[in-house]
Amino acid sequence: MGKNLEITVAEPVEPLLRVVRDERVILDTDLARVYGVETKALNRAVKRNADRFPPDFVFRLTRGEAGSLRYQSGTSNTGRGGRRNLPYAFTEHGAIMAANVLNSPQAVRMSVYVVRAFVKMRSVFSDSGQLARKLAALEKDLRSRLDLHETAIVEVLHRLMDLLDPPPEPAPKRPQIGFRADGEETE
Repeated sequence: MGKNLEITVAEPVEPLLRVVRDERVILDTDLARVYGVETKALNRAVKRNADRFPPDFVFRLTRGEAGSLRYQSGTSNTGRGGRRNLPYAFTEHGAIMAANVLNSPQAVRMSVYVVRAFVKMRSVFSDSGQLARKLAALEKDLRSRLDLHETAIVEVLHRLMDLLDPPPEPAPKRPQIGFRADGEETE
């Protein structure tokens, strides 16, 4: 297959992955840092190769999304020397394509690492979704069992109450005095 590429990473990539528009993405500044290039160089390469980056590979954040991410991650507003344009968000496929168009040795090495981070994140989301479905099914099963048990317990309690405090016995029949209209005599 070629040379065995040794990947050394100063920081893990997983914390750099975020969810925007229900997509797992990495922002252009983070991807540029991972690939060892300037953000401007990354964005220029994307613009030069726009046909390789359809909307499901990369998209530009809205002001609201950028503000929300800035608030969540605790970064400051862009002031002097800050960013003028809204950041790009790269999906897994976009991050791989970016490594291909950058074609720097570090980008090639790191693309494998980035892909593994996306796969790991997908696994975590998948596992949590499966866990949520299993918990919902278990809750439903327990509720149905509790309903059956609850009904049985109430029935047992009613029977115990009847044993502990039986209903009063009916009073003995008193003999009627007088005549009956149907012609029978009473005692």
